[in-house]
Amino acid sequence: MKLSKFKFELPDKLIAKKPAKYRDDAKLMVVDREKKTIEHKVFRDILEEFDDGDVMLLNDAKVFPAKLVGNKEKTGARIEVFMLRELNQELRLWDVLVDPARKIRVGNKLFFGDDELVAEVIDNTTSRGRTIRFIFDGTAEDFRNVVNHLGYMPIPAYLGREVQPIDSERFQTIFAKKEGSIAPPSAGLHFTQELMMRLEIKGMDFKMLNLNIGLGGFKPVEVEDLTKHKMDSEQFSIPDDTADRVNKALEEKKKICAVGSSVLRSIESSVSAFGKLNPEEGWTDKFLFPPFNFKIANTFITNFHAPETTLMMATYAFVGDVDFADEIYKTALKSKYKFLTYGDALLVK
Repeated sequence: MKLSKFKFELPDKLIAKKPAKYRDDAKLMVVDREKKTIEHKVFRDILEEFDDGDVMLLNDAKVFPAKLVGNKEKTGARIEVFMLRELNQELRLWDVLVDPARKIRVGNKLFFGDDELVAEVIDNTTSRGRTIRFIFDGTAEDFRNVVNHLGYMPIPAYLGREVQPIDSERFQTIFAKKEGSIAPPSAGLHFTQELMMRLEIKGMDFKMLNLNIGLGGFKPVEVEDLTKHKMDSEQFSIPDDTADRVNKALEEKKKICAVGSSVLRSIESSVSAFGKLNPEEGWTDKFLFPPFNFKIANTFITNFHAPETTLMMATYAFVGDVDFADEIYKTALKSKYKFLTYGDALLVK
């Protein structure tokens, strides 16, 4: 499969710059892979698609305010630090991106707030990447509280605006639990407490797993031959009770719905030789692109994604028929569905 297959023109007006007024007000395209049908609904209509005994898998990753704004020692230059991943909790070592990178060298100290937090640059990792050590005397919980106080939600740059109060609530799923993600599992943003309760009344089970989303899924694909693209590894965790419930649903031939690409990658990274889901804590660099034989999920909820992204490729892989997937995306563009994190949803069954 070639990268050029996933190229299309995405008009700026179709990029969602803010969330829908209510989470489940987003539009929902429902597609049937066997019948090759496309229906237009709103997200709360997923109630019609699931029954007693079906399982919905959610990623409980919680976005933390990973963007810090501080000043460089001596010069006082304004510096933005994007906290990507904690490398060592005891030593307070973090992988970060810095901007402007040209001003930040090994040995520089950075100050945040009223000197509430100080960091020292100890290594260069990429052109914008650095490893920094936070100099902080306190517990891990104290450190996290200071970061939460000083940091900003890391909304995408394509929104073209500063963080707004609404982002603190809406750039987060209502079931977010495990802090450490730099982006929400966007397909999960459409769920409300009421909608989840109504689905549970119908007999659906919600089960959690975790993959704290980093930059891996957003890393540009720079090779035409997709087999040569390497995904960054991300840590995931599938609890025993989630695996047990999924395996029961497999035996009973119920719907198993993966909500978002992070869920899809996690479960397809932990399949036994007998086609069952294993409980596991590990790392995945699974890259989902067509053709791919999915073993666990038979239903998929996702958003509409940017061209030539691994997220779009995962959707095409799940749809299976690449020509039909093309039709889905062309229909979304023609019908003015909103794209990306705050955009509309797609249900593939």
